[in-house]
Parts: sequence; C-alpha cells; structure tokens
Amino acid sequence: MNRFELFLSQLKETNSTLGSFTDFDKVRANTKKVAIKLNQLNYLIGQNDLHGAIKELFDENPKVFDVLEILIAVRSKDKRKVINKMGDIVLIENYFHTVEGVIEYIEQTGLASVFQNKDITNLVDYVFGIEVGLDTNARKNRGGDDMAKAVEAQLRNAGVDYACEVYSDTLKDFDVLGDDSKRFDFVIYTDRKTFLIETNFYNGGGSKLNEVARAYTELAPKINDNSLYEFVWITDGKGWEHAQSMLREAFNTIPRIYNLTSLQEFLMEITK
Repeated sequence: MNRFELFLSQLKETNSTLGSFTDFDKVRANTKKVAIKLNQLNYLIGQNDLHGAIKELFDENPKVFDVLEILIAVRSKDKRKVINKMGDIVLIENYFHTVEGVIEYIEQTGLASVFQNKDITNLVDYVFGIEVGLDTNARKNRGGDDMAKAVEAQLRNAGVDYACEVYSDTLKDFDVLGDDSKRFDFVIYTDRKTFLIETNFYNGGGSKLNEVARAYTELAPKINDNSLYEFVWITDGKGWEHAQSMLREAFNTIPRIYNLTSLQEFLMEITK
C-alpha cells in the first residue's frame, strides 16, 4: 500500500462531537435580543378577538411586531420577499408597518390559528426552539471548527511552538504572495523553518474539494521555494473518496499532506 492509498484508508467518517450540533450560547443570545417583544406578543395567545387584540397591541407599541418574521423561522436580515394578496412582490417586513398588514401576515402565515388554538403557550420558548432549528444550518461551518480544534489538540499535546490564525503579511521575510494577504490556520515555529498550515474536513463530495486541492497545489510550491517556510496541509473526511483524482495530484506536488491519523508522523519528526 503506497502513501496515498494509506491516506485514503485512514479517512474518518466524521469529526463531529456532541457539542458541534447546536451552539446554545448563540441560541440564548439571539432569543434574548427579542425576548421583551415576544413577551408582549404573548398577549395574542388565546385571544378570541385576535384582530382586536392586534389593534390594541399595535396602538400600545407598534414596534413589537418587528419580530414576527422569526415566528416563521425567517431572519429579518435576510430581507425575504413574498407575493402579497394583490399579486405584488413585497418585503416581508413591509407587513409590519400597519395594523392591516400585521393582521394579513398573521392570517396568511397560519399564525392566527396557532395563537387562537394555544398551540404555543410562550413565544420566548417557541423562538428558542426555532433558533435551535436555524442553528443547524451552521453545522457545516462548525465542521471546520471541529477540525481546527482536533488539530490544535494534537499540536498542544506534542508541545510544539505554534500560533493560530496568522496572516501572511505578519511573517518575516515572506513575500511569496506579493501584495496579497492570506490567513493560515496554524503556524508552527522551529529552529530550522516555519511551517504554514491549512486544515479542513469534508464529509461529502462536491466541487469545493477540487477547488481547494487545486488552490493548495498552486500555493505549496510558491511557499516551499522560500527555504524559511514550508506548506503543510492537514485534511480529512470521507468526502475525499469522491475527489481522489485531484487529491492524488496534490499528493504529487505537496510533500506534506496529512490527515488526523498521519499528523502524528509530522509532529514526531519536528519534535525530535
């Protein structure tokens, strides 16, 4: 079995931990931002005369309805558009400027029956649940974070001198990229040379893998031409099984490609 075949056999099925599924700190923070208005909207729950209750609340504080988008799992910053009953395309937030608009929004989204049937008893708790659901969209980004944490744990255990998220324009005698600036995930400092490290993890296939492999295949020789520096790529995940051709090409160009298993070989070498 050659080095490339060994690398493929070592790829991990996942790098997820239980803590990577939901960022509850972010969920709490997002819910807290709108909690006061949500508590005021609780007034609508169980109202037989819902339209009348909406008018009362609008007269008291029209701004309370600014948070209605989150009740249908839409963030206001997304500026989502819909077709209104007149057939016009409008921003969802436009419904919240008038009592009539709020009533139309609550009726058309189905929230009216939810309120009147008391399907929800507390909107703060309800939005907390929505935020948990919306946070699942961020899981793919946390995959990269989990990879960085796993790599950092190995660096720390090996006792090497390293730094995180280092920009190229802060490196001494490093002019490989010209006027461009690049952030490296890790930098390891040794007496002999400095290693510039990129990390990633891919559960599934897609064009992104080929793009990354191509980019690093072009970048590595430029860095390695400088005797003070060397490029290191640490990547893992079964996604590479769907992009073997491009990864093999990278193996032929980049001397130091490791996964979470083979990384120990590199760390043992530089800590001798």
